Formats: sequence, C-alpha cells, structure tokens
Amino acid sequence: MVLPLDGGSVHVRQDGPRDAPALVLIHGLAGSARWWDPLVPTLAEHHRVIRIDLLGHGRSAKPAAGGYGIEEQGRRVGQALDRLGVRHAVVAGHSTGGSVATALAEQRRDLVSALALIDSGLSLDAFISDGFVGRLLFVPVVGQSLWRLRTDGIILQGLETAFSRPGFEIPPQLVDDVRGMTYSALTATSQAADDYLERRPLPDRLTALGKPLLVIFGAADRRWRAAPSAAAYRAVPGARVEVLPGIGHSPMLEDPQRTATSLLTFTATHTTR
Repeated sequence: MVLPLDGGSVHVRQDGPRDAPALVLIHGLAGSARWWDPLVPTLAEHHRVIRIDLLGHGRSAKPAAGGYGIEEQGRRVGQALDRLGVRHAVVAGHSTGGSVATALAEQRRDLVSALALIDSGLSLDAFISDGFVGRLLFVPVVGQSLWRLRTDGIILQGLETAFSRPGFEIPPQLVDDVRGMTYSALTATSQAADDYLERRPLPDRLTALGKPLLVIFGAADRRWRAAPSAAAYRAVPGARVEVLPGIGHSPMLEDPQRTATSLLTFTATHTTR
C-alpha cells in the first residue's frame, strides 16, 4: 500500500488481524520494511504489524528537495497511522528508526503507548564506525563517485558492520535496499540522524517522555558501543534493557526468535487497544 503524504508518498505493509493491537516497526538508515521479515510471522499472530518505509527508503518516494529530518520522518509515520485508523500503538525502531520512533512519541504522546528501541545509538559519543566504505561515502566528491560506481561487493562491504562478524550471510534484499536509494536521500538522512542526537541524547528524550521502554542491544554491535549504551539506557526510569551476547547491530536478522520473543513479552504488558 502506498499512502500520499506531505513531502512524498510512503509505502506501508500490514500483516496480522486488523482488529488486533497495533505494533509499528521502523527500519534504520538505508534499510526498508524488509529488514523485519524474519520477525513478522511470529509477531503477526496476535498483532496488527505495520511496517513503514521511511521517506527516501524502500518503495517510498525519494524527493531531491528534502524532508528527511528525523522530526519530519516521525510526523509522517504519525500521518500514515492516522490514515490507517490506528489510535494507539507500540512503536519499535531499529538503529536510526529508534530516533524516528522517539520523535513520533514526542509529537504524538496520545498515539504511542510504548517504545522499543533496537541497537539505537543514544548519542554520537557512542558511535564506533560505519566501516571503511561507510566513511568514504560521506566524503565530498569521493562519496558521490563511489555511489555512482557502487557494485554489490561494495554495498556488502558497507553492510558488514551491521552484523556481529565478517562473513555473515547478508540477505540479498538488504543489498537491493541500498542500491535503490539516492545519494542525497542517504546522506540527508544520515546527517539528520546525527543532528537529532546532537541536539539531545535519546536517554534524555526518553526520560522526559515517561513512556514504557524496551531497549535491545547486541553485545557485539560494531557500530555503537554496547556496554556504555546499555548503561545509559538503564538510567531511564522504568526502562527494560536486554543485551544479547554474540549478537551485532541487527538482532532481528541474527537472532529473530529471541528478538520476537522480547517484543512480544513487552507488548503483552503495554498494549493499548
């Protein structure tokens, strides 16, 4: 389903009973709704699972004019949920999607009943690296040239740090997601994510929100420092923090069963119809 919204059309996927409690899944930078595929069959047994391709990603519009700010992305997710008739939802975000979920909750406290963040960087101080290819992409001129010449091999190198170990078998649809982006959408979204964290770290924002919170972090995350990140999230009153040993930046792909179980346990307590 494609919804025409302010700033561009947004692609939405729905699974599960339409009258079940809503669980919204928001992907990270250069991803799409397909990153959640391994979890959906389990989650959709008892939830209305709604996946949204953020502007500039997946099958959503990729305008050159912008609209990639984190607050704008959050507002657009809220508009999509309004169009779908969703009044209350648990919202889960992976990586940059966690910032979008937080921004949505800041704007729409009535809509978001609880938040689940999966390997979402809390501040730029906790950032490790996007890897060599990732760093090059954001170098002026060099990055644009690399993007024009990108091969599947280059994309796979860039995706490598999203997993706990080199050699992890990366699903081909993840490569397709990166290939389908425009360079301006990629860099604008990345800069917007940095700006959002620089203005105020996520734990401070989440403390002010006072929403039920689940945080899942892979102990072997190669993009964000897991131990200090988990400690900072534990300082949020009432937060439930799980650190998964041996898992990297993408638990939904490396350990989908455990990730789904954590989400289901959390939503069972904090679902609002």
